[in-house]
Amino acid sequence: MWGGRTGALLRVWRLWPTGILGRRSISCNAASLAGSNCPQCWNCGGQRGPIRGDGFFCPQCRALQPPDPTRDHFSLMDCNRSFRVDTVKLQHRYQQLQRLVHPDFFSKRSQTEKDFSEKHSTLVNDAYKTLLAPLSRGLYLLKLHGVEIPEGTDYEMDRQFLMEIMDINEKLAEAQNEAAMKEIESTVRAKQEELTDNVSRAFEQDDFEKAKEILTKMRYFSNVEEKIKLKKIPL
Repeated sequence: MWGGRTGALLRVWRLWPTGILGRRSISCNAASLAGSNCPQCWNCGGQRGPIRGDGFFCPQCRALQPPDPTRDHFSLMDCNRSFRVDTVKLQHRYQQLQRLVHPDFFSKRSQTEKDFSEKHSTLVNDAYKTLLAPLSRGLYLLKLHGVEIPEGTDYEMDRQFLMEIMDINEKLAEAQNEAAMKEIESTVRAKQEELTDNVSRAFEQDDFEKAKEILTKMRYFSNVEEKIKLKKIPL
């Protein structure tokens, strides 16, 4: 029995200089030897692992911790890494997180926690906006799979599709009344709904090249939607 304990201690002593051994150091070293991280609280120095819940606060002193740089939007918003997202659940999660980390709740806390709160709140806002809209959600999911669509690329769009976009843009430029605007808006909305269904199936089949092609088309129609919004604004 003693041989096993002595051997374990000797293994620890080889890794830590004499005079700084303590309960926390041994525990943290043991965790690292087991292949797990051992993050420490910036405020009290206590170990934050194993992290329970969202891990925003130190379980010992309750100080707000810095954002985890390895956490993606889906994990932060408690969603499966999938194109299909429950937007009602997403909104509830957004509200829950803002009640936890919004800067208004840290006005009387330390400057460090105020800074962390700002960063957390920004990340939560970005994650919510990204996952809420089908186009930005699809582009983000594609990026997580190592595929990106550079801005301004036509991605070898077929001539027929580009002619369709040109035709819609011309009709939009010539539209002089509300009825014409609504007709164009309805056409674009129907196209986006169709493309959203198609890209969802592409992701389900792990066909990322197909998803890339469809998302590029969705981005074209998104640009048309922005032009429609601008034209609705009275000069």
